[in-house]
Amino acid sequence: MALKKEYWQGILVAIALAVGIYFLAHGCSKKASADSADATNTDTTKTAEPANANYDLVISGGRVMDPESKLDAVRNVGIRDGRIAAISPSPLSGKTTIDAKGLVVAPGFIDLHEHGQDARNYQFQAHDGVTTSLELEVGTDYVDKWYAAREGKALINYGVSIGHIPVRMAVMHDNASWIPTADAARRVATPENMKQMLKLMERGFREGALAEGMGINYTPAATHQEIIEMFRIAAKNNASVHVHMRYSGMKEPTTGIAALEEVIAVAAETGAPLHVVHITSMELKATPDAIAMIEGARHHGLDVTTENYPYTAGSTAIESSVFDPGWQEAQGITYKDLQWAATGERLTAETFEKYRKEGGMVVIHSIPEEDVRIALANPDIIVASDGLRITGAKVHPRGQGTYSRVLGHYVREEKVLDLMTALRKMTLLPAQRLEKHAPAFHDKGRIRVGADADITIFDAARIIDKATFDDPLQYSGGIQFVLVNGTPVLKDGQLVEGVFPGRAARAPISH
Repeated sequence: MALKKEYWQGILVAIALAVGIYFLAHGCSKKASADSADATNTDTTKTAEPANANYDLVISGGRVMDPESKLDAVRNVGIRDGRIAAISPSPLSGKTTIDAKGLVVAPGFIDLHEHGQDARNYQFQAHDGVTTSLELEVGTDYVDKWYAAREGKALINYGVSIGHIPVRMAVMHDNASWIPTADAARRVATPENMKQMLKLMERGFREGALAEGMGINYTPAATHQEIIEMFRIAAKNNASVHVHMRYSGMKEPTTGIAALEEVIAVAAETGAPLHVVHITSMELKATPDAIAMIEGARHHGLDVTTENYPYTAGSTAIESSVFDPGWQEAQGITYKDLQWAATGERLTAETFEKYRKEGGMVVIHSIPEEDVRIALANPDIIVASDGLRITGAKVHPRGQGTYSRVLGHYVREEKVLDLMTALRKMTLLPAQRLEKHAPAFHDKGRIRVGADADITIFDAARIIDKATFDDPLQYSGGIQFVLVNGTPVLKDGQLVEGVFPGRAARAPISH
C-alpha cells in the first residue's frame, strides 16, 4: 500500500513539474515574442541618452513617420549638434521645444532635380518642406566653384552634379546662358573635344560631384559613342547618371521608348547606375510601358531609377533643340499647348517664332493626368520637382509646390497613394539613390538616432500647394516647421530671418 501511495505521489509531482515547465516556457515565449515585436517596431525610437538629458532642441509629441523603419507613432525627438540624438516615447528636455502635437514629423524632403539654386528659390523650397536641394540633371562644369559660391549663404542644403551639358558648352565655346543653342547642341565632338570633355568630367568627380548630369535632348549632336564614354566615366566613379533622354513623345522612330532603350542599353554595357529624369514628360501616354521597362531592367540586375513631378505640364527654354522642326508631331501637341511663362499667354504660330528668337521659358501642356497618377502611385518612383530658377513674376509652379501638392492633393484629397509611401518617395528613396557614391546621404532621408536633423513638420490635414500656372510665386500651406541641420529655417509657417544652416551635400573629394 505504501508503495502504491509513493507511486501516485511521484506521478502527481511529475505532472506538476510538467505543467509548470509548460507554463514557464509558454510565458517566456510570449514575452520573447512581445519583446521581439517591440524591438521590431521601436528599435530606432530608443533613446540614445537618458530621457532627462538636455538637448539643443526638442520636438515634442509629434506623429513621427520614418519610411526606413516604418515607425509611425507619437514620439519626442531630441536634437543636439545638428543631429538626432534621441527618439523616445518619454518626455525630453531641451533649450528650445517645438510643440508638434497633431503634426507629422518627417525626414526633410530631398529634391534630386532643382535648377533654382539661389537664395530666393531656397525660400520657396523651404516652404515646400525641402531641406536638401540638388541640381543633378544639368549640373555644372566646375564643381569646386559652384559649391564655394554657396558656402555659408544657404538656407537649405545644396549639391550638384558634374554636367555633360555645361562641360560640352565649355569645350565648344557655346556661350548660351543655360541650355546650348550653338555648337554644343549642333556639332559632333572631335576627338580633341572628347579628350577635353572627359578631362573636365573626371575633374568634377575628384571635386566631389554627387552624380553625372546629362541632357541628350539638348545636345542632339552627341553621338551614341559619346554617350557611352560619358556613362563609362560615371561607372568608374560609381556615380549615377541623371539623364534627360534623347527623345520624347510617341512618334516613331524617335519615341520616348526608343530613348529609354538607348540609356538602359548603355547602363547595361558600362555598369553605370542610371536615373531617368521626369519620366512622364518624356513618355507621355507611353509612361506605363516605360515604367515596365525600368522594372524589367531592375529585375535583371540593373541599377535603374526614375522620378516624376505632380503636374500635367512640363517647361523648358523655347530656343532649345526641343523645339527644332518636328516638335509638334513628336510630342503630339501644337502652338496652343504652349504657354509663354513670362505673360501666361498661349502661343500661336506667329508668337512662337517671335519668342523663339528672343529666348525664354515656355510651359508645355502635354502630360496626361492619368499618367501622372500612375507614376505617383508607383512606390519606387521618386518625387522630384524639376523646379526652375525664378527670374520674373512667372515660372512653372513645380519648383514652389511639388511636395505639398503630392501630400495635399494626391495623398489627402485624391488618395492616389498613402502618406508613408509618399514620404518614402520624397526622402528615403532619393537618399538611397545617392548614398553609394556620396556616403553622407546615409544620414539623410531618415528619422533615426545619428541622422542629420533635417526635419519637416507639417499638418497632414492642411498641407497644400498654392502655386498655380497663373500665380506661381505662392508659398505652400500647412508646413509649420522646417529644420536644416537642427536649425529652424521655418517656424510657425514663417521664414526665420538671418539663418544660413545649409551645408554642401557632396561626395568625397579626392584632389
